[in-house]
Amino acid sequence: MNDRLHPTAIRPSPIELEARFGAHNYHPLPVVLTRGEGVWLRDTEGRRYLDMMSAYSAVSFGHGHPVLVAALTEQAARLAVTSRAFHSDRLGPFLERLCTLTGMDRALPMNSGAEAVETALKAARKWGYKVKGIPDGQARIVVAARNFAGRTTTIVGFSSEAQYRDGFGPFAPGFDTVPFGDLAALEAAIGEHTCAVLLEPIQGEAGIVVPPPGYLRAARELCTRRNVLLLCDEIQTGLGRTGRRLAVDHEDVVPDGLTLGKALGGGLLPVSAFLAREDVMAQFTPGDHGSTFGGNPLAAAVGLAALDLLERERLAERAAAMGERLIGALQALAHPAVREVRGRGLLVGVELAPGFASARAVCEALMAQGVLTKDTHGTVVRLAPPLVIDAPQIDFAVAAFARALKACGG
Repeated sequence: MNDRLHPTAIRPSPIELEARFGAHNYHPLPVVLTRGEGVWLRDTEGRRYLDMMSAYSAVSFGHGHPVLVAALTEQAARLAVTSRAFHSDRLGPFLERLCTLTGMDRALPMNSGAEAVETALKAARKWGYKVKGIPDGQARIVVAARNFAGRTTTIVGFSSEAQYRDGFGPFAPGFDTVPFGDLAALEAAIGEHTCAVLLEPIQGEAGIVVPPPGYLRAARELCTRRNVLLLCDEIQTGLGRTGRRLAVDHEDVVPDGLTLGKALGGGLLPVSAFLAREDVMAQFTPGDHGSTFGGNPLAAAVGLAALDLLERERLAERAAAMGERLIGALQALAHPAVREVRGRGLLVGVELAPGFASARAVCEALMAQGVLTKDTHGTVVRLAPPLVIDAPQIDFAVAAFARALKACGG
């Protein structure tokens, strides 16, 4: 039916179209967004919302930052994608800047965070066989329970979340799981065939879980002593989110391998990378690994602009100050429905007391108050705004949170 010939025909809403034609693998809040600027989003009805999730840290620089949009549009008009079959004038400077800022020797660019983690796993296994001398096919990697590193079959295979695994096996072997933050368990899990330990410095999807003080430093010392690679997944925590350039910087830890993503694309496109010391990255030779889009000129130009912006606007320092304000104000609410406020910088989780409304219900109440964010596992409200947020906006979010709790019966 042609709607032009039938002006009374009613088109389905965007939500209805998504429900009809999309896979039902998400359960979004009932809001249809159409514009974003800085820390603010607008829906199709013109309502404005404070973004307190920033796309799981992908929009760390805010929506539509003019510097990043300019880098994107200028490069898109010149050259966007060539594949790594050829060199580009954008990739080298991007890799140099990435390695300089992180202290790593080399970087391998990819697209999604999951691809970066898969790259790290391949590098660690090959290093285990070629350098450490582990018998072929017997390399093992230690991971933490309640980890989240992506959705590929290898990664969900070492997840401890039943839903992430249900119906997707068989899974790749070679992973040993230990409780996050338990150093004794980590040491006991490392055997002669262990090639690597993979850890998030702060577990995001698990509910913003911060390990005990000194845990990462002790894990670093343990891995060095046992000749095992320490791989740190900083896809959500990296690039200023926790108040330092990297979350491992809080304990002066230098990992052997590092994954970055999300914020690296400036909130404009997917950009990720695996970074490592020389002997780890040297295990890759031409033909071992690749990506059609990984390291494309457009991604490199935006990534380079994002890294420069991170330093020029001192966004890590800003995250530290605004995060202290956010955590302090939430704790000062002293609300009986709040069991715990935890996090670092602008990566904050509010765990709700048992018996109170679900975290999803609180997020829906927050939406009604002009704040958008997401729950995790039904019990924790995630608060992780763009790093460009200011003090009045932090105060607005906390006041809205208090009203949302009241609306939910608290």
